Amino acid sequence: MATTMSVSVTVNGAEYTADVEPRMLLVHFLRDELGLTGTHIGCDTTHCGACTILLNGTPIKSCTMFAVQADAQALTTVEGLMSNGELNPIQEAFKEEHGLQCGYCTPGMMLTGVALLESSPEPSEAEIRMAISGNLCRCTGYQNIVHAIQSAARAMAGNDTSVDGGAGGGNGASEGGGE
Repeated sequence: MATTMSVSVTVNGAEYTADVEPRMLLVHFLRDELGLTGTHIGCDTTHCGACTILLNGTPIKSCTMFAVQADAQALTTVEGLMSNGELNPIQEAFKEEHGLQCGYCTPGMMLTGVALLESSPEPSEAEIRMAISGNLCRCTGYQNIVHAIQSAARAMAGNDTSVDGGAGGGNGASEGGGE
């Protein structure tokens, strides 16, 4: 008889309680128990970042955390970014700035970007690159991902101009006055 433990979490604003095997990884709990398949499984070693979610607002790699360790915590997955049928500014920016190709790394990149913009609303290009350094992308070369996060920052600040033709030229420099 397998031993189970109860875990209660808030995921994307909804409460969930389930009995899980103590060794169940959080990524498998999200995907297999809750059906939230936007959290991808890549390497199972924390190297790729495809499984990145937010734990109480902080990006974590869910492939190396047990579900029971998340008990009584608030989790956000990529499915939780959309609100009232509207894309989150980071989702819109990834779409508009072509910040994805195959899409496998995209949920982790978006969640990492959301956490960065929460803590640093006007990050420099270097800060963005440092923040996403734990997320591997094999398709894009990262430049459009950086552009997408910069664009989301501008949209969230109310200065919604594109990287290609807008103010700042996408160089990560601060835009607007009064910083």
